[in-house]
Amino acid sequence: MAKSNPPTLMDELSKKFEPSSDIMLKPLQIGDNKVYLFYLKTVVDGNKLHTIVIKPFFEMKSNESFQSYIESLPEQVEMTSGEELQIKLTKGAVLVSIEDRFYLLDIKLVNSDAVQQTLIEPTVYGPQLALSEDLDTNLNIIRQRYHAPTLMIEMHDMKEKSRPQVSIMYDEKTVKKSVLRNIKKKLNSLEAPLIQSAGDLQLQLNGSKVSLFPTLILTERPDRITYNLAAGKVVLMIDGSPQAVIAPIVFFDFMVSMEDSYHTFWITTFTLVLRYLGLVICLVLPAMYVAVTSYTPDVLRTELALTVAGSRLGVPYPSFVEVIFMLLFMEFLIEASMRLPKAISATATTVGGLILGTAATEAALTSNIMIIIVSAVAITSFVIPISEMSFAIRICRYLLIFYTTLFGTIGLILGALGLLMFLTNKRSFGEPYLKMYWKGEKKEIGVTTKNE
Repeated sequence: MAKSNPPTLMDELSKKFEPSSDIMLKPLQIGDNKVYLFYLKTVVDGNKLHTIVIKPFFEMKSNESFQSYIESLPEQVEMTSGEELQIKLTKGAVLVSIEDRFYLLDIKLVNSDAVQQTLIEPTVYGPQLALSEDLDTNLNIIRQRYHAPTLMIEMHDMKEKSRPQVSIMYDEKTVKKSVLRNIKKKLNSLEAPLIQSAGDLQLQLNGSKVSLFPTLILTERPDRITYNLAAGKVVLMIDGSPQAVIAPIVFFDFMVSMEDSYHTFWITTFTLVLRYLGLVICLVLPAMYVAVTSYTPDVLRTELALTVAGSRLGVPYPSFVEVIFMLLFMEFLIEASMRLPKAISATATTVGGLILGTAATEAALTSNIMIIIVSAVAITSFVIPISEMSFAIRICRYLLIFYTTLFGTIGLILGALGLLMFLTNKRSFGEPYLKMYWKGEKKEIGVTTKNE
């Protein structure tokens, strides 16, 4: 005989979720067969619930048949108790009671499983589709691209308020075990009040909160993920975020674009040289301008020194004020272009830059050469493929200007050496930040595995 009252567990759950209006405690009965369902209707896919649970119940002849059917479903997940059960219900699980036995089915409602276009890392060649906001969809995308049976996917439930599910992906054959242990240890020790996206997760895993250089890469590209999985790195994905986090990362990873994988050797080498040249220009050029104009103009040829001096005629303040003045306005333009709607951002920043440059030169607030330098710095800043490193380099540029203003050319050299020493001493999950893969990817992986 079916029970006439709901199971005690469901009554207790109803009281714990009250006064939420989306609680559903639904009995299903046909003849003597009776089962109970408990779920939150705002997070459960109603169509799937009807197809998978409700309709088959009325088609079954007995509770035993329905119980066997439920036990065979792939949507069945491990039954838990206490707070963990409540968390699973809030994530879209349905609690089914049959003959005093309970089953938990994952029938969550997914509104954002559409795969998105690449926006942060666009390329001319290669895949044009990125990840989605649904974790299961993202795992499917990676599985479809990486068919190695050694690919491992572990699920980790975060303990903060939003309780997102994080997947830890790695190739068991190539991953460095000490790095994997470090990442899991950090995940377990996170004490952030709220983590909602891969960006939040990256910030929390990045070591010190005041760290300037990122030790993880945030990516939306499936091909970058599979490339790094093959290289022995660990990929973290969080439910509800269309990006993934890759660790450990060295400095040189930030200079690699996925476009490099689709070109010939010489084209890739040429573009890499261009990027590193752009990196040096956007980092050093403003400080070098201050050093040469204010401290050591004699290092220039006489004609060039006279040209620079003539350009600065009428500028009423030292060169470092001129540099900081123009760089700050360039930063304002970049920030404005990122915040404005796409329809007007390009026009507004172009007009703003032209008017600002022309007016500043005519008003003798800055020299013509300074306009050229700022333009070169603005262009080369965007040569770095990963934006997190670009932001870090922008800040380092001001540090070099500060040292150069105080100590001249010697300050510029000492500042650059200090930056290099800082990066040499930095670690990313135990790996040296300036580690260079001289031996090629396969040999490096072999050495890594042997050292475990």
